[in-house]
Amino acid sequence: MPDWMRQAGDWPSSPLTLLDEYVRVLRQLLSGAEVNSDGRYVRVRGARLVHPPAEVPPVVTGVRGPLSLRCSGEVAQGTVLAEPVAPEYLAFALAHIGAAEHEIIAYNIADADDDAEVARDRVRGALAVVGEPDWRQQVAVLEFGAELAELRSRCGSAAEFAAALPDAWVDQLAVVGTPELARARLATLHGAGADQVALIPVGEDRLAALDRLAALVHD
Repeated sequence: MPDWMRQAGDWPSSPLTLLDEYVRVLRQLLSGAEVNSDGRYVRVRGARLVHPPAEVPPVVTGVRGPLSLRCSGEVAQGTVLAEPVAPEYLAFALAHIGAAEHEIIAYNIADADDDAEVARDRVRGALAVVGEPDWRQQVAVLEFGAELAELRSRCGSAAEFAAALPDAWVDQLAVVGTPELARARLATLHGAGADQVALIPVGEDRLAALDRLAALVHD
């Protein structure tokens, strides 16, 4: 969270170096090894976990841009991609990760309803974030990326921007629509390289939203 870390005066001058050092040391510790590291940010001497896990968990990173994706491919065992994750962004991420054995977890805002327009209306508000700077890389690779950025610049608020998103764009930025359409989108994402797709429920009644999403898997 760069903004939060900057507010605390704790943002590193080289975040990629910190990510690289941290993940390498963490993986060694989890393996049960004694770790010595004299990095720029991570320095340990003779460190070892007293109770290392019997089954070593994979270490995954949550990153966005090309340099951090490349770093994740080099030091981590998987990458979490924040919403929205379209097939185009999956291709972009995989190309920069460049690792054959690497798990991809793709997050997406999601909703399903027998009336596709009702589902779209539920996700629109949550999609307002895609117009913010932090999401620029993820939408820039989309066919309508430049148009989306131009639309956000014309809108006076995030809510106005979300309301103005065309239905076709909403369908590309979320797992949304009828159950059949939402399942088809999930299949497309898995086919594009996502090992797991995490669905983010929307709407005032989140338990009902979870039930709708569960039906995508269990029906």
